[in-house]
Amino acid sequence: MTTREPNHSTGFEGRAAWQLLASARTVLIATHANPDADAVASILALRLALAEVVSNLICLTGDGLVPSSLSFLPAADLLIREPATVHETPDCIALLDCADPSRLGPFFHLHSNWFDGQIPMVNIDHHITNTRFGHVDLIDPNAASTTEILAQWFLTVGVTITPDIATCLLTGLYGDTLSFQTTSTSVRALELAALLLRLGARHEEIVNNLFRRKPVSTIRLWGAALSRIRVEPPLIWTEITRDMLRETGARPLEGEGIVNFLSGAEGTVVSLLFYEQPEGWRVSLRSADSLVDVAQLCQRYGGGGHPRAAGCRLPPGEAARRVFLNDLRAIVTELLATRPHSR
Repeated sequence: MTTREPNHSTGFEGRAAWQLLASARTVLIATHANPDADAVASILALRLALAEVVSNLICLTGDGLVPSSLSFLPAADLLIREPATVHETPDCIALLDCADPSRLGPFFHLHSNWFDGQIPMVNIDHHITNTRFGHVDLIDPNAASTTEILAQWFLTVGVTITPDIATCLLTGLYGDTLSFQTTSTSVRALELAALLLRLGARHEEIVNNLFRRKPVSTIRLWGAALSRIRVEPPLIWTEITRDMLRETGARPLEGEGIVNFLSGAEGTVVSLLFYEQPEGWRVSLRSADSLVDVAQLCQRYGGGGHPRAAGCRLPPGEAARRVFLNDLRAIVTELLATRPHSR
């Protein structure tokens, strides 16, 4: 039997977190740069939950970016797209799906003094590498998504889960489990999905936007990235360069699903996607084997995430990337060698 950590969202911490946020006049609700469905859906769900009790809500992703596939979410049009325009100091901060404040990226660098502990912070996350930086931490590494933690919390403190809130919560759950395909899918997650559907979550709208509809630029970008695949067992990897984005007319966020598509390719265990950025490479990794914890591997390079899905950053240039690949291949090969051979 798997031992679960206590679900802090249902205990004293959950009530303390709600009181801290609900008693503030201005609350900043933020999530990491390069946001995914769970990140965006989390801040929108919390915004909807607090809208009637907090007079001023500032909601944003760390770089102001939001995938076009998430524009259908309720209140998505209220997200601030230019973080540099935010100057009002909040009374309280809620960071969602964010293992460390620095993951806010550009917004953190603009307002790093807001995250030095003087402003009360509520930290809600499911990453095992979370640094537990909040005045109140609602952390459950066993949760399939941050929206799963939010749902448990809302039910505990008496938030009415409307169809709009339910739609946000189910979007995050679907997004982080790839529609219940990942190993983080649990009985609790499936039961929550059923509850959210009963509460009015718009299933078809979520599925259409997350998994079916896509811009032509996305298809072109994927084609370009897949044509550059390199298989170096036990690794498979490809890249998205700035030239590729320019040639396809795509935005960086349109490449986010490629690393999941590569995961599990025959003869490989770890898939990687390198994103070229002005300051270097952003790397996303996926593990197809429970022996290989990519979160631990990424921590060696200042990154983190989940055992099966993590990321880090590398300096610019091909040399840094080649060193990383060689190190990773050696580590993964050594880990796989520890598996007992069946007789």
